[in-house]
Parts: sequence; C-alpha cells; structure tokens
Amino acid sequence: MPVTGLATVLLATAILLVIVSAVQPLAKRLELSETVILAIVGVVLGGTADLILHSSHIHVFDTAAEILLDFPINSEGFLLIFLPILVFQAALAIDVRRLAHEIGTVLLLAIVAVIVSTATIGLALYPFSGMPLTVCLLVGAIVATTDPSAVAGIFREIGAATRLTRLVEGEALLNDAAAISIFSTLVAAIIAHKEVHLFSSALAIFLSFVGALIAGFFFARCALWMIVSLGSNTGRSAEITLTVALPYISYIVCDDLLHCSGVVAAAAAGLTLSAYGPSTFRPQTWRFLNELWQQIIFWAGSLLFVLASMLVPRLLIGMTKWDFILILLATIAGLLARAMVIFGMLPLLAATKLSPPVPTPFKATMVWGGLRGAITLALALAVTENELIPTPISQFVGIVATGFVLFTLLVNGTTLRAVVIYFRLNELTPIDQAVRHQILGIGLGNVKDKARRVANEFGFSNVITNYTLEEIDRRINEEREANSFDTMLTDRQRISLALITIAAQERSILLDLFRMQGLPRRVMETLLRSAEATLDGAWTEGRYGYVKAMQKRLHPPFRFRVAQYIHRKLHIDRPLMYCMMERFEILLVSRFVSISLTRFMKRRIEPTLGVRIAEIVSEVLDRQNRMLDDALEIMRIHYQGYIEALESRFLKLVTLRLESDEYNSLWAESLVSDELYSELEKNVEKRFERYNRRLKFNLKSGLEERVKELPCLRGVPQAVLYDISMSMSVYFVFPSEKILHRKQKVKNVYFVSSGLFETHSASKSLTYGIGDILGASELIAGKRIYANYRALRFGYLLVMPADVFKRLIQDYPIVAYNLSKIDEAKDRPNSQDDDFMMLGYTRRIANKKKQLMLGYESKEINNLKNEGNIENNDKQNKN
Repeated sequence: MPVTGLATVLLATAILLVIVSAVQPLAKRLELSETVILAIVGVVLGGTADLILHSSHIHVFDTAAEILLDFPINSEGFLLIFLPILVFQAALAIDVRRLAHEIGTVLLLAIVAVIVSTATIGLALYPFSGMPLTVCLLVGAIVATTDPSAVAGIFREIGAATRLTRLVEGEALLNDAAAISIFSTLVAAIIAHKEVHLFSSALAIFLSFVGALIAGFFFARCALWMIVSLGSNTGRSAEITLTVALPYISYIVCDDLLHCSGVVAAAAAGLTLSAYGPSTFRPQTWRFLNELWQQIIFWAGSLLFVLASMLVPRLLIGMTKWDFILILLATIAGLLARAMVIFGMLPLLAATKLSPPVPTPFKATMVWGGLRGAITLALALAVTENELIPTPISQFVGIVATGFVLFTLLVNGTTLRAVVIYFRLNELTPIDQAVRHQILGIGLGNVKDKARRVANEFGFSNVITNYTLEEIDRRINEEREANSFDTMLTDRQRISLALITIAAQERSILLDLFRMQGLPRRVMETLLRSAEATLDGAWTEGRYGYVKAMQKRLHPPFRFRVAQYIHRKLHIDRPLMYCMMERFEILLVSRFVSISLTRFMKRRIEPTLGVRIAEIVSEVLDRQNRMLDDALEIMRIHYQGYIEALESRFLKLVTLRLESDEYNSLWAESLVSDELYSELEKNVEKRFERYNRRLKFNLKSGLEERVKELPCLRGVPQAVLYDISMSMSVYFVFPSEKILHRKQKVKNVYFVSSGLFETHSASKSLTYGIGDILGASELIAGKRIYANYRALRFGYLLVMPADVFKRLIQDYPIVAYNLSKIDEAKDRPNSQDDDFMMLGYTRRIANKKKQLMLGYESKEINNLKNEGNIENNDKQNKN
C-alpha cells in the first residue's frame, strides 16, 4: 500500500533530515561549507527528480520524484516558517554589547550596501536585458541579501577573527529586512504599472524599520516580563516555549497587522532577549535555551537550503546563453557594488570615529564573502509564483537570481577558506600569541606537578614517569624560548588585559550566584549589566574606562532618583522603599563579588602578568572595595537591623547552594540513588522557597531617633520633634553629587545625618559633616545659594521643606541659637563678606538672632529651661 497524504510529506521530511545529518561530516571531510554541500545536494535532488518524471524508462521512483518536486511549500511558506526563527536565532546568538561598537559598520553593510547593490546591479542589467528598469532593480534587490550561515560557518571552522564573524552576522541580521522592503516596493510598482517615488518609498521603509524595532522590543520585554511572573519554580519548558512563540508573534503581527518589517521585529526581539536574557533566565536554563535554538536552526536552515535548492532546476527552465552572460554581469556588478561600499565608505566611518577602523584583509574577505542563499531563492520563487507578474518578467528574475546564488556558492563559497588563510585571518594576533606562550608556560608547570603526584599515587615506574615529565619539560622550554610576553605587551596593555579578565570573571561569578533562587532577577540584571559595562570600558579605554564604569555602578540609577523625587515631593514612600531594597542587595552582592575578584587576582592574574601589574590592579580593586564599604556603612548606620537580616539571608542562600552542590556531587559519583537525590533536592527547594520572600523594609525606620540626635534641634519639645520627623524625607547622596546649585532658590534645607560635603568659592572653602544643615544660612538671609554644595562621599540627608524650617526658626528661637553655637564650635565665619557669602550666618542675621534670644528669654527660654533642655545643651556644647 503506497504512502500518501500527510504521511508522505512527513516521510519525505524525515528522509531529508537523514540526508542533512550525513552532509555535516561530509563537509568537514571535504573542507567545504555545509551550506555549499546542502545546495549541491538540493540541486542534485531536484534535477534527478525532474529527470525521473520526464523519463519514459523509470517509473518506480515517480511517486518519490513527485513528492520532491511538488513539496507542499511555496515562497510564502519559506518566509513564514523559516525566516522568523532564522533571524531571531541569529540575533539571539550575537553579543549585543560588542555589536554596539560596530553599529556604524553593520548599518552601512546592512542598509547602504543593499541600496547600492540594488542600484548597481539594476543599472548594469538594464542596457542589456531588454527589461524595464524597475524589473532590473527588482533583481538587484533580490540578490542584495547575503546569507551568513555559509560564511560564518567557514570562519568558525578555521578559527578566523571573531570580529570578522561578528561583522558578517551583524550585516546579515538587517540586510534581509532592507532587501525585502525594497523587494515589496518594487513588486507593488510592477503589478500596478506605476513608477517608484524615491522619497515616499524611503520614508515608508524608514517608518517600517522604526515601528518594527519598537514592536520587537515591546514583544520581547513582554515575554521577559511573563518569564519573571512565572517565577523561578516554573519549569524551564514554559520559559523556553515563550521564546519559540516570540519570533512568530513579532514577525506576523508586524508584517500583517502593523504593516512594519517583520524581519526587523524578529531581529529586535532576538537582540532584546540576548541583552536581557542572561539576567532573566537562570544560567542553566539560558544555556539549554541557546543549545536548543542552535539545534532548531540547524534543522530549519538545512531544510530551507535543501528545499530551496531543489527548486533551482525549475527556476532555470528556459535559460539561454545570453542569460548566462546576464548572470555573470550581475555577479560582477554585485562584487563591485560591495567593494565600493566596503573600501569606499568604511574609511569614512573610521575617520569620523563613528565606527572602529576595519583592516584591509577584513575588507577584502567581506567583499568576497558576500554569499547569497536560501532567502534569495525564496524571493525569486515568490516572483515566479505571482500570477499578476508577466511570465517573461518572472522567468527573467528567476533565472538571473538563481544563477547569481549558484555562482556565489560554487565560486565564492568554495574559495573563501583559501582567502581567509591567504590573509592569515585564522592566526592569532601577536598579543594573543604572546599571551598564549605565557599561559602555556605557566599551565604546563602546574600540569607537571600534578602529573608527578598522580604517578606517585598510582605507583607508575620511574622510567615511565620520567619520560612523561621530560616531555612536559621539553614543551615548557619551547614555550619559554618562544615567549615574547615581556617585550610584546606594554604595561598599559597588560593592565587592560588584566582588567578585561577581571571584568569577565566578575560576570562569571554573578552568573554562578544567579543559580541561587533567592536573588531577585532585577538585582541580577542590574549587576550583570554593570559587569558588562566594566568589561566594555576595559576593552575600549583600559583602566580609565574600567574605573569610570566601576564608579558609575555605585551611583543610583535614574529609577532611584525618580523614586527619591516622588518620596520628597509627594511623600509616597513605596517606590523608594523598593529601590532601597534593591540597592541594599546590589551593594551586598557587589561586596561579595569584589572580595572574590581580589582572591582571583592573586591566584591567577599575578602569576600570569607579574607582581607589578597585579599591584596596580589591586589598587583599582581596593578602591572599589573602599567605595563599597563606604556605601554599605552609610546604610548600616541607619538601617542596622535590616542589613544584618539581609546578610543572614544571603549567607543562608549560599549555604543552601553549597548543600545542593554537595548532593549533585554525591549523585554524580553514584553514592546516592536517583530517588534519594530527588528527595534531597526537594528539601533544598523548599528551603529556597522560604528564603525567596524578600525582607520587609521600613524606609523611615528610626527617623524620629535620628531627628532627636540633630544638634540644632536640641531644646525643641519632643512632640514637636515627632511632627518634624513626619514632615521630613530621606535623601541618599553619592560622591560628587551636587545637592544645592549656585544661584538656586532655597526650597529645602538638608540636615546631614551622615556623610561629608563641601562648598567652594574664589576665596574660601568649607566642609560640612554630621549635624550641619545645608542651605539654612541662605534661607535665613533671604539669599540664593552662593556656591555649589557637593558630596565628598556617600551620605544620608534629612530633607525639610523651606517653609517648615522658617516656621521652626520663628516658633523656637533655640534652633537659631543652636545653629550659631554650631558655627562657632566649628570655627566658621559669622559675618558677611563682599566676596564670599558665608555658609555660616551674616552679621545681620546674627544680630537678629540675638534680639530674638533677648526678646523671648523671659517666656520661651524659661519654659525650655524648666524642661532642662537648655542646660543639657550648654553642657554638651562645653564638652
């Protein structure tokens, strides 16, 4: 009984997968790209099937040939089924941080190169093809899109420079969208028999790109939000399922409903997931996700190439010798257009510093590596299947585009490896070679010691042991002789290399900590992005970039500032409360990581790069530790109980993580059964759930006590102090932050609860610490701020509105008296200077305070004395 219907399609697909699985080892043996082999296999299958159907002697394989030639998938199926996941995975696999530095080059290759190629190829074909210019431009748009799979596969296999691979993959990420947008515009013009309006078409494509970027980012963020909402106890299957649905939702909704570029939307969704995924998914889930997508793309990409290549014989039906000349002409024009963009425009980007310079060998390889693939064939098939396009046009487009693809695959694809090797792009840079010799020399010495111990433990004979150790000694000597580490790298390069390693190690430690389920995802996202920023700074600017990024991480983010503003202006505490909780956790984890990095530096960096470099890097890490200690100490002073509870919770989470690792080791060594291991892990999970609840935090905890401790408020009744504390808000400051700006009107006064502040003028400078008030003298004098108030370290301020402070001075002259005593005790000037508006009080204000003191002495002061407040205040001032 013959196999028919859906079963036939599934059987044919399974057979194609078997063929695909055999292609991979064959490509490695022949040292060719898998894509090239898949294209050849597809063409052979399609040609053989067509030959069988047209042969009168072979009837046994007619059914199989019909299945292959009439496979139930058209151009729309190619684009809808395969394109979204191909673009999405390509974006997911890209390092967004590194790609950001190449964004100028990528956009040039992805957009400008597509436009130039379309125009150049179209204009080259127009005089010789006998077709309208719009049709010739359509051919140019179809063949303008490059396929990164063949090129990137060759680069990875022979170990080409990672930057070259990144540029090729980044280009292919968006040039499909640009080519498809131009393709759609030209097809619509051909069907409607209208001319293309350049400005309106360019504007429409631009809006389509922008809208798709926004939509793709939105859909990806929604998916990430759902993953966070599902919680850490949800199985990874649910999280990964969302990522499978994401590219199709982004592509189809944008393409069909929003009328934007579905390709750009899928790419934007993939880039967003690549940027935020490591801090959203658990590390083990993230690794599994990437491995799964690599497998999906292997299936999808291989099937797409085979199925598209099987259509080549059909697309080339009716080909003439003149068509061959047109194909050759289009191919040469495509190479020239690509060379003009790469060699002509990339230097302009480098000269304007919009993108790093690209070496000439890279440029030559990128020109020759502009291979075309399955997407080009799918677009050509879309033209031939469109009944509204005349047959001569569809036949011309199909033949030239298909021939173009075959030429690039069979000529460029088979020789690209030789080009890479010729330019020596598969070799390490001199710096990498020097580091390699240094690492091997140190590593082999450690291997030798371990090998000697193993030989002694297992009782190997001295002859065998000495022979093996002599072989290691020989390799060590060879590496030492070839080692140019001391002369090849300058001190600045070594410091940069050390800091890059430190930053990468920090990211690794954070990902390892992320396995602890009690750490919030938002906290880990912030820390991971901060670690990537330090790595980026070390790459681009060395020590300066690392230190700048390190200092920036300790500054409160924009969300924290907004929360402080809402707390101060609207007296809504909840946003700041959550921000404070996150800041506590960020500082605590950062301190833990910083200590781990110091140990890592001693253990790994110092033996590799030398003691002197290690000392310099240690100074950088020590500075980071001091800043973290300072920030934590400010928190600890004011929220001692919360910090202790948070540290206790963190230690318990670490203990549970160690316990889980111990059970994993026992299970891996078969010391416990599967059932027992499952039971032990369930117990650990339950305890993790217990600590997964965040601690409660009271933003105004102890605020009344801190208000009572302010020296300027001594003598104010207790009930009034309580009311004052309720009207105050808290304000955390970071080093170099400006609290009050010059010539600013005083709207709030700031009571220093902890920290150190300063202000400068042309003639004098003053520092302010615990117990001082910032802005009080100007407010009393009715003046604007005379100079900037700047924080010297992390601090904690209590903020009081200006009108409340004025009423306090009027109602309780003892406050003014305390302020004058504080200024005298700290030896601050108490008279007005023409050049310097003092932070202390002017003579006019001082006289007014004396009058107030004398006027109210009989009534207010006596009442306060009865309470014993003034006496205690005088005693404390004398002490």
